[in-house]
Amino acid sequence: MLNRFYFVGITLFWVTMNVLLWRSEFGSGHEIGSAVPAEIVWQKILTAPDNSTMDVFHRGQRIGFCRWAANVGEALAGGKTSPEDYEPEGMVRRLSGYTIDFNGNVALTAITNRLRFELHLGFATNQAWRELTLRTSARPHAWEFRSTAASQSLTVRYTGDAVGWEHTFTLAELQQPQRVLEDLGLSLPFLFPALPVEPVPGRPLSLGLEWQARNDWLQIGHASVRVYRLQARLLDRFQTVVLVSRVGEILRVELPDRITLVNDALSNY
Repeated sequence: MLNRFYFVGITLFWVTMNVLLWRSEFGSGHEIGSAVPAEIVWQKILTAPDNSTMDVFHRGQRIGFCRWAANVGEALAGGKTSPEDYEPEGMVRRLSGYTIDFNGNVALTAITNRLRFELHLGFATNQAWRELTLRTSARPHAWEFRSTAASQSLTVRYTGDAVGWEHTFTLAELQQPQRVLEDLGLSLPFLFPALPVEPVPGRPLSLGLEWQARNDWLQIGHASVRVYRLQARLLDRFQTVVLVSRVGEILRVELPDRITLVNDALSNY
């Protein structure tokens, strides 16, 4: 009954965890269609000057909205933060890290109440992730995923219908998503009906998000705009595509089951 709720929650979690592994290197280039180092695109996303407000569509029908906000953290050179309305004379600000906040809500046919989600990511100055918190809820059900790089573990907490539980996984265990889902009392056919009931014998199911970054064009009305195209496959089968502006704004996201996020500035085109 809650298969879409689980699908969105688990998909958000695995996409997020794999985005944190973008540090692999790719060939560079400047022509349209040429490869671009993923680090360049990621840096632009982290330092984008504007937030991205997007409409959420499922198979062409609008079902909700979401907001993506990236921020650059600053601290005084002495190591202490300072209120915006007061800075000691002569003190120099320095980069202290980056944060991403992603939140919104969607209406799913299998759930009476809207599904709400909140994601918070924290990064060090070298762009290495430090903390992750993801919350999804559709009353009375609520999930929380919490992880830190220091602990090298992920804690999953569930509450609903007067029942609750908590389970902690190591990051090594997360490399076996089928095992994790079984521990959570779920199954791949339940979450992803298009998958075979059994995985390929002798081959562990990979999280599969090996990102490829390239230059591309996006048609907006009668104009063509240069963008970055990020592409990967979720769980080895489902294609995920992210289109990013040249300054790091999220323009369009294509997820499994024909779920699409479209920047509200493009909704009329």
